[in-house]
Formats: sequence, C-alpha cells, structure tokens
Amino acid sequence: MSALRPSPSTENYSTATGEARALRFAHVRERSLAICAPLEIEDYVVQSMPDVSPAKWHLAHTSWFFEQFLLRPHLPGYHVFDDRYEYLFNSYYEAVGPRHARPERGLLTRPTVAEIQNYRAHVEQGMRSLIERGAGHDATLGSLIDIGLHHEQQHQELMLADLKHVLSRNPLHPVYRERTRAPENRATPSLTFVRFDGGLRSIGADPDGGFCFDNETPRHRVFVEPFALANRLVTNGEYLEFIRDAGYGKPGLWLADGWTTVQQQDWQHPIYWSDDLAAEFTLAGLEPLDLHAPVCHLSGYEADAFARWAGARLPTEAEWEIAATGIEPFGNFVETDVLHPLPAAGERQMEQLFGDAWEWTSSAYGPYPGFKPAAGAIGEYNGKFMCNQLVLRGGSCVTPRDHIRATYRNFFYPHSRWQFTGVRLAREA
Repeated sequence: MSALRPSPSTENYSTATGEARALRFAHVRERSLAICAPLEIEDYVVQSMPDVSPAKWHLAHTSWFFEQFLLRPHLPGYHVFDDRYEYLFNSYYEAVGPRHARPERGLLTRPTVAEIQNYRAHVEQGMRSLIERGAGHDATLGSLIDIGLHHEQQHQELMLADLKHVLSRNPLHPVYRERTRAPENRATPSLTFVRFDGGLRSIGADPDGGFCFDNETPRHRVFVEPFALANRLVTNGEYLEFIRDAGYGKPGLWLADGWTTVQQQDWQHPIYWSDDLAAEFTLAGLEPLDLHAPVCHLSGYEADAFARWAGARLPTEAEWEIAATGIEPFGNFVETDVLHPLPAAGERQMEQLFGDAWEWTSSAYGPYPGFKPAAGAIGEYNGKFMCNQLVLRGGSCVTPRDHIRATYRNFFYPHSRWQFTGVRLAREA
C-alpha cells in the first residue's frame, strides 16, 4: 500500500468551493479503501470484542452516514441502495430508528464485502451528484458534508485500532502490513517539565476558525493555576519501571474503579505487551519492545496510576489546550506511514503534543458552558455521550493530520485500552 497522503486542504470550510469539497470527499473515501488494501477477505468480518467493529461494518457505516443525512433528504430522485442497510449500519442514532446490536456486528457475514463495495460506489456517485448540484456552496449542506468527512476519518482511526486488536488475538501474530519505514533508533530526551502561567484563559474552538465538532464549542473562559507539563510522552522504559516496582499490585496508586478493573481483568502490563515484557504486538507484527518509544494502549486508569507513582498527575484538558494553543499540529500521524508511536526527537520544547498517542486527561467529558447539541438525529453525534468518560487530546500515529487541532476533544471510557492512548505527566508549577 502506498503512503497515506494528507487530504487536500479546505482550511476555511465556510467558504470552501464545491470543487474543493469534491476533491476532499474523493480523497477521504479513497483513504478508507487504502487502509483495507492489506486485508484478506477473512479479516473484514471478525469482531474480537464488543468495542471493536469489523472493517466491513466501518466501510458500510460511513457510507450509511452520507446516505442517511445527505442523500436521502437532499438529493432529488436518490434511489436507496438497500432499505435493510438503515437497520444494519445505524450505529447509535435513536432518532433514525432501531439498529443491529453492536456486539453482534461480527455475525454479519452478509452482505458480502463485494456488496458493501458496491454500496460505497453507489453512495459516492450520489454524493458527486449532490455536490455538482451546488451542495458544496450551500452552507448547511456543506457543513453536513464536512461532518461526514471528519466522521469517516474518525472511523479510519477506529479501523486501524480495531484491526490491531483483531490480529492480536491470533496466536500467529499476523502482520497487517510490513513497515514501510523503520522505527526511529534514538535515545529519549530527558523528561523535564515546562512551566505555564495561570490566570483567566479562553479555550474552545473559534467559530470563525474553520471546521470543528459541536463538543469543542462554545469558546469560553477558564481559570487555571500555574502548572507544568512534561516535555514529552512517557516511554515504554519508564512504564517498565512502574511494572517492576509492582505498580499493578499497589492499590494505593489506583482509583477505586481502576483497582477493581485491575483485579477483575488481571492486568499485569499494557494490553499488547508480551508476558515477559520483552516484546509488543504492533500492526507490523510482534516486535522487540522499544524502551524509548511512547508507551501506548494504556487505559485511563493505568495512566492515572502511573502518574501517581511518578509523583505527578494527569493534566486537565484546559491545561493541555493552553499548552497546545498556537502550535501547528506537527508530528507522527497516519501519513508518516509508521502506524506506531516514535521516540521523541528532542527538537522542541514541547514534544509529541500532536500525534504518536492520544493523551489522557483528568477531565470528565462534559458540555462546555452554553453547549447546545444540534437539533435532530445529528445532535446525537457527541452530546449524549457526555457522561462517565474522560477527555483525550492530541491525536495519535493513526490520526490523519488534517483531522486534528488544539481544540479537538476525543473521549473514551477510562477502562478502554485498545485505542492508541498514552500519557503526558503534569504537576503544579
């Protein structure tokens, strides 16, 4: 598979031309198929746990999104590909209607992969017609197209994380794809803390700053005390010290729910590490553990326990955003084509703010002051999940570069560890 290129830029989505949207639409859709290019037909259907969805389902659902929210209501004469797909490939939109149970997506051997490919082609033809009819210039429809494209980019990340989990359950340690670029062989810069001033600050997306999801708004003021963030992500080597110091056996380091999870799940190390702590499963197969690379696939509970052990804490999302504001997203994204976190380069005061691994924060995922979800089914995209989850920031090695920004709020349950998630330490200044 060729390297994944950045999408054509449409920085100001409010004034993007129809041609620009058509170009970006084609590129994003093409990227989803490129992710699937290394797969065998058997790989498309497997569901290794309820949180994971089969690759075939991702391909279908992202097409369902465009069909449901754009083509059905806005393209005159549009012919629905298959009425049954409304039930099969709805994810969580209650306003749309009933849906197939998430834990049973792996039982959908039919429709076939070929039929899903035909479905994608049918939807793409409809979207091209819709854009040609002027949807790219219509502010409301243009906004829906942009949401659909960023939604598909989210599923591209999920496809890679899900495929990694699927392949990891196979004792043959199959390779998704051989590395097209060797891992960086370099030492890690010393871990230091960078100080930031406190005070009354503004966070959240600027409504005139380009595309954002509704959960990034409205922009609002927060008060923070002076704080300090680590200059880079925590490494495998540092996390190994935590394990060797019996970190998984010391209840005083863990939140109560985290300790219960450790006991119930018998966690002893990160999910993809071998039991002898010498190797790590990657999308390129089983590889020696790189002590200088960022530790990845940690749950929020593990990240919090490590921070306590290290005499630090997790940053709040406001602290993280203040540190990242004004910094252009730069780093190890999916376009780097490594698909694995890389050691810090030691070239910047703040390393790895973007890319490599999503960074857990201590902030509960909730609405910003004044937040109001959109009307209708599209309003279910973010708002209804604002409960019992933690915010993550910064993107990962499988995030498209043009999908991330300083205000982006990702969110997962604190027990989740199949995503590319790591930890940056914080402390009081």
